[in-house]
Amino acid sequence: MHRPVVRVFVAASLDGFIASADGDLAWLSAFDDPPDQTGYSRVSAETDTLVLGRNTYDSVLGFDAWPYVGKRVVVLTHRSIAGQHGEVAYSGSLETLLHDLWAQGSRQVYLDGGNAIRQGLVGGCVDELTISWAPVLLGTGIPLFGSEVPQARLRLVRSQSLPSGLVQGTYALN
Repeated sequence: MHRPVVRVFVAASLDGFIASADGDLAWLSAFDDPPDQTGYSRVSAETDTLVLGRNTYDSVLGFDAWPYVGKRVVVLTHRSIAGQHGEVAYSGSLETLLHDLWAQGSRQVYLDGGNAIRQGLVGGCVDELTISWAPVLLGTGIPLFGSEVPQARLRLVRSQSLPSGLVQGTYALN
């Protein structure tokens, strides 16, 4: 079965959290490396479709400007969405969605949101995982990984230390 290449590009605290317990990302504001330095600009330019978890989508709606202009956006949710920028809701399996996206012409997917990322890892759908480790301990919050994620061996593709103190690793999974 064909499917697009799926990339994850995420920041996490050293203790493995991607947001505080209430979903707040303010702790990340101290790490303001330019997107060209982090590789985000490259990933964004190569992406034709974003698949977001519902909580991430709701957070993005609070941004000053819609960051995904010109991109197809699919939101994994069981609730309806307003679709202010052409985004659509999807409530089936990620594997089926990726197959459908391939059939519709999507070739490069950016997967974002804690539950969505974990679902992708559990389903073996993530091809590349970039984690920017922040030198912060949150103690509690929304975890990047969970007990449902299977054991896997990852291959380091590249790593870098960024001026803000982030240490970034990009790993191949498939």
